[in-house]
Amino acid sequence: MTIRVRFAPSPTGQPHIGNIRTVVFNWLFARQHHGKFILRIEDTDRSRYAPNAVKVIKDSLRWLGLDWDEGPDIGGPYGPYVQSQRLEFYREKAEELIEKGWAYRCNCTPERLERIRKEQRARVETPMYDGHCRELPPDAISPDEPHVIRLKVPREGTTTVHDLLRGDITFENRLIDDQILLKSDGFPTYHLAVVVDDHLMNITHIMRGDDWISSTPKRVLLYQALGWEPPVYAHVPLVLGPDGKKLSKRHGAVSIADFRKQGYLPDALFNFLALLGWSPGEGEEQEIFSREELLELFDIQHINLASAVFSYDKLDWMNGV
Repeated sequence: MTIRVRFAPSPTGQPHIGNIRTVVFNWLFARQHHGKFILRIEDTDRSRYAPNAVKVIKDSLRWLGLDWDEGPDIGGPYGPYVQSQRLEFYREKAEELIEKGWAYRCNCTPERLERIRKEQRARVETPMYDGHCRELPPDAISPDEPHVIRLKVPREGTTTVHDLLRGDITFENRLIDDQILLKSDGFPTYHLAVVVDDHLMNITHIMRGDDWISSTPKRVLLYQALGWEPPVYAHVPLVLGPDGKKLSKRHGAVSIADFRKQGYLPDALFNFLALLGWSPGEGEEQEIFSREELLELFDIQHINLASAVFSYDKLDWMNGV
């Protein structure tokens, strides 16, 4: 099996250094196993689209030495690699899910949905769709009238996610919302698009932040509904600031462009990011590594499950060695 991993950013602005740390892990994993590293642009959220963001993302990766094997600029066998150019795939699969009984059309108005959420919050309940359109006959809502398509999550049982680092994580289906798959404008939500793309692009491993764990059962259910085998998941801890809170601009530089402007060297930043939540082994005291050494030593099983703290002082030291 050829290892295939991806970096699939949304073009909404500068890529966050915490996400780039996880990209470094993915890149090392792919290169170490002679696999493929894919760049895919997830631009289905048109309200947040920033026209220059794709160029910024590519420039950031190139500066850090993170090359890709397939992507929007170089093509590949599973393109296009921009989600807004793949809409027919998502619409086809959404209709297939309706035919299989795994999805349904919903024409609830935003006003009704907001009223339901307010009532649920007043009862100290987790806001979820109440299933108003769930059991309607298939022809009750015309495809020509404004509507969304929702996943029909089983009301009973559990869904188990196997995580390469954490083992099995089980979720009760009754607590999983009937998520929207296709919006009324014909664009997919993230959940549908990412599952369809990961499958059609033969992605074998997905390494991402542990803040995505709670959404993973939705992905697993979609894979089951479509009759596909899910990829291997590995959820890595988030990167925190020196104060123990999620790393943000209040701590200092948080984008590759920021670090580049401040004079940091790409090899120093790469070395620092590779060791941010990962170590080559117990008792190993070496901290300065060449890229070749990191490629040889990287082991996904040595990723620490505790959140990593971003030390600007340590980065300064590495940059000055």
